[in-house]
Amino acid sequence: MHGNVSDIWRHPVKSHGREALNRVRFTAGQPMPWDRTWAVAHEAAGRSGGRRDWLPPASFSTCRSSPALAAIDAVLDEARNLLTLTHPDRDAISVNLDDPGDCARFIEWTRPLVPANRAQPAAVCRARSLGFTDMEFPWISINSHASLSALSDRAGQAVSPLRWRGNIWVDGIEPWAEFEWIGRTVRMGEAEFRVRERITRCKATTADPKTGERDLDTLAILETGWGHADFGVYAEVVIPGWTGTGDAVAVVG
Repeated sequence: MHGNVSDIWRHPVKSHGREALNRVRFTAGQPMPWDRTWAVAHEAAGRSGGRRDWLPPASFSTCRSSPALAAIDAVLDEARNLLTLTHPDRDAISVNLDDPGDCARFIEWTRPLVPANRAQPAAVCRARSLGFTDMEFPWISINSHASLSALSDRAGQAVSPLRWRGNIWVDGIEPWAEFEWIGRTVRMGEAEFRVRERITRCKATTADPKTGERDLDTLAILETGWGHADFGVYAEVVIPGWTGTGDAVAVVG
């Protein structure tokens, strides 16, 4: 099997924006740098912000319950710890999410994007180590454009890869071949990843990443087409190194 890395994405704030990258240095046993480093805790989960260990997704404002969040884009200036977010219905905002005043501004910026009948955003949390991913493990997500094309054919329309909020996208493999990687090691550039399990998807993927409106029942398409709601796989970094767009992808163990 030979393929290549086509896209790399990080999501500095869980469910609040995505950012395309050209190259990332992965560390063994660690999550993707700056991915889901922050998350917005809602009022039903309590108002305690600050540094936290991993918390389950239900503790936070997410695209699953607030689809308008899916239309946020983000750019993180790591040197200045400055995050700039944009949305088609909001003015752009730049914040340092380690600054309490900026956190308060950011929370107010997000409020119009959360339905009134949902728990409202209350506080910004910063992950101590793992990042606020959906699983309590330092895993990254790998997705296949071939699988997405198969799903798009079934849907009768092009389905955006941004719906899946993945970290690494791969070209040049057969549809659903990534499921065969479970328990195996895949090299991408210098880094190697041990593939752990499939990703079972939720309603977050039904929201259009351009408009933030629910417009496609991705879960029903997966269920009727393939008998499951899985798309992409989780993997753990086992050999550190740089991975960049265009790098070769190969199963090595």
